[in-house]
Formats: sequence, structure tokens, C-alpha cells
Amino acid sequence: MQYRIVPKNGDQLSILGFGCMRLPMKGSAIDEDRAIKQIRYAIDKGVNYVDTAWPYHEGHSERILGLALKDGYRDKVKIATKLPTWLIKSYSDMDFYLNAQLEKLGVKSIDYYLLHGLDGGLWDRAKNHDVLKFLDKAKIEKRIVNAGFSFHGLYNDFTRIVDSYNWVFCQIQYNYLDTEYQAGRKGLKYAASKKIAVMIMEPLRGGTIALPEPSPKIADIWVEAKTKRTPAEWAFRWLWNQSEITTVLSGMNNESDIEENLAIADSSKTDELSSSELKLIGRVKDKYHELMKVNCTGCGYCMPCPANVMIPMCFEEYNKYSMFGRPENAMFYKIRMSGHLGTGKPGYASQCIECGACLKRCPQHIQIPKALKEVSSILE
Repeated sequence: MQYRIVPKNGDQLSILGFGCMRLPMKGSAIDEDRAIKQIRYAIDKGVNYVDTAWPYHEGHSERILGLALKDGYRDKVKIATKLPTWLIKSYSDMDFYLNAQLEKLGVKSIDYYLLHGLDGGLWDRAKNHDVLKFLDKAKIEKRIVNAGFSFHGLYNDFTRIVDSYNWVFCQIQYNYLDTEYQAGRKGLKYAASKKIAVMIMEPLRGGTIALPEPSPKIADIWVEAKTKRTPAEWAFRWLWNQSEITTVLSGMNNESDIEENLAIADSSKTDELSSSELKLIGRVKDKYHELMKVNCTGCGYCMPCPANVMIPMCFEEYNKYSMFGRPENAMFYKIRMSGHLGTGKPGYASQCIECGACLKRCPQHIQIPKALKEVSSILE
């Protein structure tokens, strides 16, 4: 495992972090034994940054991570979790959530504490509730060590948040498809110029750019590369090629992915990709933007849906259909949305009642009801 230094505190963090938003499932619940084994295995192999949040897995992710960090594992890692800013209605709420998170994790202090999912509006609301005073107080009380934020807004809001506090780190969505999206490359460089460590989320775009058998139109580009790599390896190496990035979070939920990601992290270097390789990745990016219909990463923040629409699955199958164009993709959409493979309840796009609940929660700002109509018209 390789490590990079956090400029403001000197911590050496693994370039690969373990994201606990997509833990392995057994039916509708987390497969606890398997998740704990996976987290501990990654730590044994050198991963020392583990990221979770209050809403992940409907509130169970922090508890599972707490179990994984027993038996001496707590001392081997830095824990990151997040204050659910959209739930804050008063100053006392912030104390409530932090104390509850400490209890769920079974720890006395959180190493890296983020304000979760900020955009301009959420940031203004949090400031009105004295969130910066709260962070200072929590640090003095040693309930948290380092303060940061995760971001899902516009670039101009990102820079004003960066300039508003002495942040140690931040977390942004960034991959070779999203260089101009949200904070983007400009935000990465701006934060780094302020000596703020940058953690990367959605490095594989919810797995979209890591498909082992990508669209033929994508595969036709990758085959031109002199050095053969899997799609996931291209995506990770593109990120670790950039010195401004401290840690890349991966939602690893099967053993083969963990092994592959660890192997890539062992050998990746900054500035290792040639200009021809970077141009090749640029062509893949352009082709993906041409093929993908919905800008969904599968994060699941839009869920649960009052009408039981399986929103991320609908968009996943629609994007697969648009990339591959196979009749069986439409058929598999119908099988998945029937509910027979999971919840037992149907979750078709056509069930959308346009209540708008999802619009308030989507970090990608997708016009979900409109997109669901398109999914329904094409796949149903």
C-alpha cells in the first residue's frame, strides 16, 4: 500500500480508502460477517482510512464499522464519518448526531469529521446554526480531530466554503467523466492550493466505468492501449496520477474487487500515465458521455421512494440499455423491477407519482421524475 501526507496534520493516509456506503448484502440487510471480514482484510493489507456516514445503509453502516474495528482494529485506522447537515434544525441537533455516531461506532473520537453533502443552500443553513462554532467546540472536547466537508454543489459555492474555515480536508465526486462536474478539476486544484487534503468519492461512477465488459464502442477504444488494463485500473490510475489527490474511496463489496483495488494501489504513481494514454482516456470519456442517458451514480440518496420506484436500478438498467442496446437489457429491467430478485415489491419507473421527494435529495441534481418517464417509455 502507498500513502500520501495530509498537508495540515502530517497524517499518512493510504491512497485507497474503504467506503462503507455499499457493503455486501444478504437479502435486504447487510451481510454483517462478510462486511466485517472485508473491512478487516483491507486494513490488514494497509488501508488505514475508512469512510462511513449517518444515512448509509439506513443508519446501519456506522454500527457495522464499529463492530469491524473491535479487536484492536480501531488503532490501525482513521475513521471518517459525516454530520447529516440536511437534518439539522438547531445547534443542539449537531451535538445529538455526533454523540449518537460516537456511540454507534463505539469510539471516543472521530478522526475525520465531515459536514455531509454540502451545496450552497445547505452551507448557508449550517452556518446559520453556528456549525463552525460547533466544530471548534467538538475539537476542543476531542470528540473530533479534523474537520472537513463533502460537496455536491456548484464550483462557486465550493470555493466560498473552502475559504470560510480552516478545513483539513474535503471530499468531492471526481473521476474521468466528472472533471467539469460539481467541484471538478478546478475545485481539486483550488483545495490543494489551500493545503487541504482531497478525498475522492465515486471514482468509478457507481461502477459504471468499471464494467469488466464495457460497451463495444468503449471496448474498441481501450483495445488500442499498448499497456492492457481493466477499466477499473484505468479509472484508479487516472486518479492516482494526480498529486493533488490524497485518498480515493472505493465502495468495495466483493472480494475480487478488494484484491484488484489493493493491487492497483500498490503500484500506482503520480505522473505515470503518458500523454497518449491520457488522450485515450479522454476519448473514452467522450464516448461514455455520448452513450449514457442519465447522470446517476447509484448512490441511493433518492431512496426510499414513496411510490416504491427502485430509482437507481431503473437508471442503471436504462444506461446499460443505452450503452449496449441489447434486447435482453430491457428484459432484465423488467425482471429486476418486478421485485422478484429483491424486495418482493414492484419498482417500475412508471410507478412514479411525481411527488418530488427525490429531487430534494439527489446530489447529482437529476430531474428524476422526467428521467423516469423516459425510462418507462423506452423499457416498459
